[in-house]
Amino acid sequence: MHCEAITEFGAHLSRIDVPTPVPTGTQVLLKVEHCGVCHSDVHLHDGYFDMGGGNKLDVRRGRPLPFTLGHEIQGVVEAIGPDAKGVAKGERRVAYPWIGCGACPTCERGEENLCNTPRALGITVAGGFASHVMVPHPRYLIDFGNVPASLAGTYMCSGLTAFSAMKKLGSVGKNDPVVIVGLGGVGMMGLQFAKALFGTAPIAVDIDPGKLDAAARAGAGLVLRANDPDALKQLMAATGGGAFAAIDFVGSEASLQFATSAVRKGGKVVIAGLFGGGFAMPIPMFPMRAISIAGTYVGTLGEANDMMALVKAGKVQPIPVATRPLSAASDTLNDLRSGKILGRVVLQP
Repeated sequence: MHCEAITEFGAHLSRIDVPTPVPTGTQVLLKVEHCGVCHSDVHLHDGYFDMGGGNKLDVRRGRPLPFTLGHEIQGVVEAIGPDAKGVAKGERRVAYPWIGCGACPTCERGEENLCNTPRALGITVAGGFASHVMVPHPRYLIDFGNVPASLAGTYMCSGLTAFSAMKKLGSVGKNDPVVIVGLGGVGMMGLQFAKALFGTAPIAVDIDPGKLDAAARAGAGLVLRANDPDALKQLMAATGGGAFAAIDFVGSEASLQFATSAVRKGGKVVIAGLFGGGFAMPIPMFPMRAISIAGTYVGTLGEANDMMALVKAGKVQPIPVATRPLSAASDTLNDLRSGKILGRVVLQP
């Protein structure tokens, strides 16, 4: 098998050829057909997350080089371990990548995505920027039905992150549009899930006119340019004094400031983006405004199955997807890093 691997953090990925592994126990070997490129791949490739104030979170530990990124994986079952049940050779599946240890209290609650000793594909173990990837158990393989194969894998990160973020809002009124800040691949997924789950057209916010145009075409009820001095005033007028909920799919200082300013008293802000930076708010404002700010990290296996059922039922419009050869992985990371990608780019080995 071959992969495009990190051999030096921040440097061009290198093609590595290694023996194709043979599955044992409950393992399943997938031949990768498509693997999406996510913004978190950029941070892992850099080796750090920006924590604001010149501080960086070093994520190089625990990832011995060479390391293979890629967690939005769709492929064909090529080989099956002797104890793997419920899956057959030749079946096309997407891989749920947010795999935990399986034994801790967090995993026992069904929240493997939050496990402190994860085995996440492309995050802590080898991922899908490769011709093959090993999945530890068939339960992590999800049937994507008639969803286009090039799109299917992207739901395992950008789609799941967006779906789980929406679920954290609880009950949302039909006349209470959700504010979506950031219309990249994840934000565009969020727009679709907001429409499907809440039955209302969300308010879309971004600094890129092209992304706002795409959001309008995708069904946003109102689009606002975040760096327009009148954007918040327009939002307040449209919502009667602020929205009930805002989801920040960027995770920057500016985007979170906009999101927290956009909600009314008792409002909810959910942070899904990982761009980086710092945030501060006077403590008395939390009880005085009665707002809540929460983080969300991808989603559970149960949520992944619920989300895929919604997608297979045709209730979610597809986001723009472009395919590139696996050899273009480094260039794609650079394009994503510089904000040149609309929707998702998917690599094909």
